[in-house]
Amino acid sequence: MLRTSIRTALIASFLFAGLLGRASGAEPYDLVHDRWPAQWIAAPGVFGESYGVYHFRRAIELTSKPDHFVIHVSGDNRYQLYVNGALVSWGPARSDLTHWYYETVDIAPQLTTGKNVLAAVVWNDGPYKAVAQNTNETGFLLQADRPENAAVNTNKSWKCVQDKAYAPQLIPKGQIIGYYALGANERFDAYRYPWGWRDVSYNDASWLNAIEIGPGAPRDSRDSPNRWMLVERPIPLEELKPERIASVRRAEGIKPPDGFPKKQAPVTVPAHSTASLLLDQSYLTTGYPELTMSGGKDSILTIRYAETLYTGTNPIDKGNRSGIEGKTFYGYFDTYISDGGSRRVYRPLYWRTWRYIKLDITTEDQPLTIDDFHGEFSAYPFVRKASLTVEDPKINTEIQKILDTGWRTARLCAHETYMDCPYYEQLQYAGDARIQMMISLYMTGDSRLMRNGIALLNSSRTAEGATYSRAPSHLQQYIPPFSLWWIGMVHDYWMYVNDPGFVKEMLPGVEAVLSFYERYQKPDGSLRRMPWWNFVDWVKQWPEGVPPAAADGSSSAALDLQLVLAYQWAADLEKSLASRARASEYRAAAEKLKATVLVSDWDAARGIFADQPSHRTYSQQANTLAVLARIVPPEQARGIVQKVVNDNSLAQASIYFRAYMNATLREVGLGGEYLAMLGPWRDMMGDGLTTWAEWNGSDARSDCHAWGASPNIELFRTLAGIESAAPGFSKVRIAPNPGTLRHVIASMPHPAGEIRVDLRQPVVDIDLPVGIEGQFVWDGISHPLHPGRNRLKLAIAGQGVH
Repeated sequence: MLRTSIRTALIASFLFAGLLGRASGAEPYDLVHDRWPAQWIAAPGVFGESYGVYHFRRAIELTSKPDHFVIHVSGDNRYQLYVNGALVSWGPARSDLTHWYYETVDIAPQLTTGKNVLAAVVWNDGPYKAVAQNTNETGFLLQADRPENAAVNTNKSWKCVQDKAYAPQLIPKGQIIGYYALGANERFDAYRYPWGWRDVSYNDASWLNAIEIGPGAPRDSRDSPNRWMLVERPIPLEELKPERIASVRRAEGIKPPDGFPKKQAPVTVPAHSTASLLLDQSYLTTGYPELTMSGGKDSILTIRYAETLYTGTNPIDKGNRSGIEGKTFYGYFDTYISDGGSRRVYRPLYWRTWRYIKLDITTEDQPLTIDDFHGEFSAYPFVRKASLTVEDPKINTEIQKILDTGWRTARLCAHETYMDCPYYEQLQYAGDARIQMMISLYMTGDSRLMRNGIALLNSSRTAEGATYSRAPSHLQQYIPPFSLWWIGMVHDYWMYVNDPGFVKEMLPGVEAVLSFYERYQKPDGSLRRMPWWNFVDWVKQWPEGVPPAAADGSSSAALDLQLVLAYQWAADLEKSLASRARASEYRAAAEKLKATVLVSDWDAARGIFADQPSHRTYSQQANTLAVLARIVPPEQARGIVQKVVNDNSLAQASIYFRAYMNATLREVGLGGEYLAMLGPWRDMMGDGLTTWAEWNGSDARSDCHAWGASPNIELFRTLAGIESAAPGFSKVRIAPNPGTLRHVIASMPHPAGEIRVDLRQPVVDIDLPVGIEGQFVWDGISHPLHPGRNRLKLAIAGQGVH
C-alpha cells in the first residue's frame, strides 16, 4: 500500500510529467505526429477480445538515479503499472478507439541506482466488459519520452505470463435489480497467483517473451497501423486515499473483536466452520476493498457489495437505508479461494461501490485469520472550494447536510468520466452529465472532466448528426433530446470557462445535431415523430419517460421546447465565435418554433401549456421548458411557475427534472421560495440516504444519481444569486434570493480567483477577483460591481441599493 502522501505526489507527477521530461538532455521523440518506437505487446496465445489477466515485466540497470524519467503508458482494456513495487499509473481513462488515452507520468521518484523493474498487470474483460468499455484487443504499451530511455519501451524483450488466478464472476439473475451495465466481478484462486510478481527480486525466468502487435501511433500520425489512435489523457489520475469501514452490524459464526473493522484487529474463523459478517461503511462510497488474510487453506471467502438492503424478499422496497432488520442482501460479489499463505492481500482489479459489505467465509482443515479489512477511496480528484452558510441554525444545519450529501453524490458519480450511477451503469449520459458539470464548476471550479465529457460525447456523433445518449459506450444508444442537452453543456462551458478555442471546435457538432433535428421539423417548425428513445423525464404516466404527443407521435411540446432552447444556445455560440449569419438562422428557427408552440400548446383557460396541440395532458416538464425558453413575457411566466409548482394534477417532475423546474424560480423572480421546494431531498435524508437516489421513493433502483444533486448549483445560483453574465465568466451577475433569511454568506471558485458574497441585511459585501466586473441586482434594480471589495447598502423595497 502506498501512503496517501505518496499517492498525492504520484498524481502531481502525472500532471507535470510532460514539462519535467523536457527540462534537459536530448531532443525528445515527436510522439504527437510520428509512430512510436514502442510496440503494443501481448502474451503469446492471447485471442483478441477474450477474457484474460496478464503480467508484464522489464528489468533495467541504471548507473545513477535520474532527476526525471517520463514515460507514456496505455493498455486494453485496462492496466496498472508498478515501478520497483510501487504503483505509478493506472488506466487508461475510458474513451473511444479514435481517441484512445495514454497516461504520462514521471517515474524518477521510484527509480534507484542499479536494477529496476517495471511491472504491469493488464486485463481484458472480454465478452463480460462494461458497456462503457471500448476495446480493440488485449494489449500493453509503454513508451519512454526520450530516446536515451528507450530500454523501457515495450517490445518482445518484455517478459509476460497469463495469470490464471482470475476468472469472471458473473452475477446470478436473482441478484440483479434493474438495468446493469458493469463488467464481471472476479473469482480469484490464490493457488494460481504469481505472488510477488511486482517485486524487483521476483524470478521471472520461466515467463515468456511478449509478442509484438504493432507500433503505438498517435491520432495525428499518417496511416495508423492499428485501431488505437492515441491521445494524451486530459484529466488527472483518480484520487486514492485509505478509508476504514465503520462497523459490524451483524456477525454469525464468529465474534469479531471490539473496534473491528474501524481499526485493524485480527479476526479468526475456526476450521470446519462458516461465518458471516455484515459490515456498514455508514455512507455510500466507491473504492477498492482490500482484504489481508493468513492461513485457512482451501477456505472460500465471498465479498458482497450493496448500496442498501431490501425489505423482505421484495427487491423494490428499500425502506430506511440505515435499517437492516428483516432485510435481504442483493448485490454483486467477488470470490476468493485461499491457498493458506501468510498475509495474502486480495484487492480487486477495478473499484467497487458499497455502503454494506457482506463477508461470507467457509473454512476447511485450517482456521483463517483476517488480519485486516479496509477500503481505499477512489474518485476523480475534485477539491471542494464552495461554501454557503445562513444565520438560522436549524436552516443552516439542513443546508449543510444537503450540500454534503450532494457533494458525496457528485464525487461518487465522477471518475474517469461523469457517470449516471456508480453501482449499476457507470455511463456518462448527456442528460445527467450536464447537471453534474455545473455542480463541478460551482463547487470546485475544475472544468477538466467537463471538457473531457463534452469531447467524448462529440466524438460519439454518427452520420445522422446525433450524438450517442452516452459516451464512451461500445453499445450504441440514441436519446435525441440528450443531443440537445449536449448543446446546452457546450453553452454552459462557454459561459463559465475561458476556453473559446475548444468551444469553437464543438460548433460543427452543434450544427450537425441541429441539422439532424431539422430533417424532422414540419413547415411550422414543430417536430414530427422522432426516431429512437425520446426520454425527457421519469414520469409514471409516461412510458419509458417519453412525453405525450399527438396521436401520430408528433408535436410533443416538451420536445419542441427543448429544441427551441438548443437553437437559442447555438445562436449565442455562433454569434460570438463563428457565423453571425448562422446565428440569425438559428434565432429565426427558434422564434418560428416559439410562435408555433404558443399557438398550439397554450391553454388560455388554465394559464399553462399543454403537452400537445389537443391539450389532452399537462406536465410540469413542458411548462418548465416553456419558461426557460422564454416563450411568454416575464409576468406571464411568473404566473405559470406559480401554478405549475403547486398543481399535483400535472405530470410531476422527478428529482432529475427538478433541476430545471426549480431553476425557473430564479428566472421569474420567485427565487426566495427555493428552500421550500426541497421537500424531496428532505424526504431522502429522512430515509437514511447518504447520497441522492435516482428518484424519490423507496422503490428507487439506484441510491446514487448525481442528476439529483442540483441543490449544489442552485443554493449558490438562486439563493446566493451568483452566476456568469458573460462568456468565460468574464462578468458576474449577483442577484440574491434570500427569502426570509437575513444573513447569507457564500463563496465559490472563479477562473480568476474567488467570488464571495456576504449578505447581512441591510448591508452586502461582495468580493470579486482581479479584473472581473459585474452587476448586483436587488429588488429589480442593478448596481455596478468592480474588482475587489464592494460594499452596498440595501434600501427599502423599490429603492434598490446605495
